Amino acid sequence: MKLARFLHQEKERFGIVEGDHIQVAEGALFGSFNVTRQGYPLEEIKLLPPTQPSKIVAVGLNYKDHAAEVKIEIPDEPLLFLKPSSAVIGHLDHIIYPPMSHRVDFEGELGIVMGKTAQGVPEEGADECILGYTCCNDVTARDLQGKDGQWTRAKGFDTFAPVGPWIETEIDPTCLQLETFLNGERKQASNTSNLIFPPRRLVSFISQIMTLYPGDVIATGTPSGIGPMNVGDTVEVRIEGIGNLVNRVTTRHAA
Repeated sequence: MKLARFLHQEKERFGIVEGDHIQVAEGALFGSFNVTRQGYPLEEIKLLPPTQPSKIVAVGLNYKDHAAEVKIEIPDEPLLFLKPSSAVIGHLDHIIYPPMSHRVDFEGELGIVMGKTAQGVPEEGADECILGYTCCNDVTARDLQGKDGQWTRAKGFDTFAPVGPWIETEIDPTCLQLETFLNGERKQASNTSNLIFPPRRLVSFISQIMTLYPGDVIATGTPSGIGPMNVGDTVEVRIEGIGNLVNRVTTRHAA
């Protein structure tokens, strides 16, 4: 089941995506809801970020090939950082290139969307707290990341957390093809089977540190092939069984 938030005639709603249509649902996205008979073609609605997280917990160096790419040893435990909720944008929204950076990179990732509050959850109980999975782009000002040492500024700009296009609730996240395209050219290609710390382990580990709330997103890390984007570029994250997250890079004035 693909759950999506959308805008139709200036009204925010949510529903179930079926092919090229969306069926309107009534109730709570992170609770109980009923699917109505009302629906719209996707071309008549604007997809919104599928969740409004209180935080995005992101994982660094979670693919062996990416660790080798950046010449850093594989960590013994997940390496965590946070992206603010103000960074979240949706499918077809614009990534704004900040004037203080001279290199902004794409990082295609699998996102875990929490469905229930999780605090101190054992690994075997993680699935009960997960609503589903989505595509993420952990946009990064690479020059500022190296300059600062810590990653808050480099990862936290407005628009630096594209998420979407929807949440897939019925999928096994352990063996999914993940690809990132820049202007139609494939730059990243891997599989979630190559994750060092898989989704259930991440949910359990993070929930021992901080409470995860319904709608929060865990960005599970990026494979090798990261690279820069320029103003005017289009970046697309494709994940098998989920969908395609597409965003264009622009300046604040153009946006």
